[in-house]
Amino acid sequence: MFKMFVTLFRGGVAEAGEAIADRNALLILDQQVRDATAAFDRAKKSLAVAIAQDQQETVRLDATRARIAELEQRVAAALGAGDDVLAREGAEAIATLEADRDSASAAQALFAAEILRLRRHVAQAQARIAELDRGRRLARASEAVRDMRRGRTEEARPHEATLAEAEQTLKRLRERQTQADAADLALEELDGAATASVTEKLAARGYGPRLKPTADDVLARLRGKSAQSV
Repeated sequence: MFKMFVTLFRGGVAEAGEAIADRNALLILDQQVRDATAAFDRAKKSLAVAIAQDQQETVRLDATRARIAELEQRVAAALGAGDDVLAREGAEAIATLEADRDSASAAQALFAAEILRLRRHVAQAQARIAELDRGRRLARASEAVRDMRRGRTEEARPHEATLAEAEQTLKRLRERQTQADAADLALEELDGAATASVTEKLAARGYGPRLKPTADDVLARLRGKSAQSV
């Protein structure tokens, strides 16, 4: 029984850990990308130092070769002059320089091969980090869209409004504005009707010009036309 409880506890801890990791996946991913980028920067700097050292070794190796070539000419001149003692001394110096040259050349070949291998690793790491960063930005955008639409699929956070709630608010606002516009128009029509009614009463009593022509006005106009035609 005790073993079962221990197993249950371990399972609960593991499940809780997975739940925490799932809820904070973006934060974890951001930190992992930062860590990977920092490691890449350190590797790139180390490679740059190695390349600079290799270039210095190349310069020293070229100087050794030039020194050997110069000594060979001088030893040849000494031999031609019959100065065997000095020629031997020069030959010994040449032998020492050649040994250094061969050792440095072998070491440089290995160093160059290692630098080439490191270059490939750095290039691959750079491509992987770039791809990881693109994926991270896409995941963050997807998460933002999912949060925006959470009102349709999940229960929203207490302090956050959903897109659907915003749409409902806009709908109610537009309905109230439409009702207000209709009420204003009706009020204007009522005001206009009241004003028109008073004006008609005043015109009918002869106060001011008539608003509408009457039968008398029509007859008078027709009689005037007949008189002009005679």
